[in-house]
Amino acid sequence: MPNTADEAPRLTDRTALVRNRARALAADTPALFVQEAAIDEVQYRLGLVNRTFTDIAIVTGFPDLWQAAFPDARIVADDEVLDLQVEAHDLVIHAMALHWANDPVGQLIQCRRALRPDGFFLSVGFGGQTLAELRAALAEAEVEQAGGLSPRILPMAEIRDLGALLQRAGLALPVADTLPLDVSYQTAFHLMRDLRAMGEANALHARLRRPTRPSVLRRAAEIYHDHHADADGRIHATYELIFLTGWAPDASQPQPKRPGSATMRLAEALNTQETKLPD
Repeated sequence: MPNTADEAPRLTDRTALVRNRARALAADTPALFVQEAAIDEVQYRLGLVNRTFTDIAIVTGFPDLWQAAFPDARIVADDEVLDLQVEAHDLVIHAMALHWANDPVGQLIQCRRALRPDGFFLSVGFGGQTLAELRAALAEAEVEQAGGLSPRILPMAEIRDLGALLQRAGLALPVADTLPLDVSYQTAFHLMRDLRAMGEANALHARLRRPTRPSVLRRAAEIYHDHHADADGRIHATYELIFLTGWAPDASQPQPKRPGSATMRLAEALNTQETKLPD
């Protein structure tokens, strides 16, 4: 059904997303290695912060996994409206869910409002280089076999765009950085099976609602192998984790100086001679 004039366009079909996650968790062998890598990296990064956090909230679609890693945290579902109270926490973690948000800025704003002054925000999610190889192979195969393209892989944001969201959400001292993960598979079909087993299968609102032609998938697997197989015949897939951090504004934080307030010339600080630029 088309969107009404006052309805925001939807990227994600939340019903399908919840179903995909539940199916992955019910599987005999769920593929949660990326979630586990994210947990390890979040714990490492928090260890570098000179702060003891006592009121932690974690926004996630995989509550049991993150609760086990942070037993004292309050787990919050990654719904459109987050179950967070204003200034109730000194740490909010948005865990592997921001890439599925219909309104990522709104998610960050809600997290910032849930922080006390000088509270810490940390997000981890997939970035724009994730599954770039699979995206290209599927696109080429579908154009070749079906004569067009359909939405198959989530269009994840690039690091510069996500970093800008921190400032839009009102977070101070924003930092964005990336951690690429290279994973090898026997074939592209094994990769696609893993995506289902990690709850990251296609949940786009505009996705095709009918099965993909087998010829498209076979051709995509051939293209993938031709372009991304190693000497052993295994294909490689990129998972890019993007980490966002920021602080709820507080007067105790470093503040930028007012323009013109410097007491020393830059040339003096660098112990060099100042020269005029040519006209």
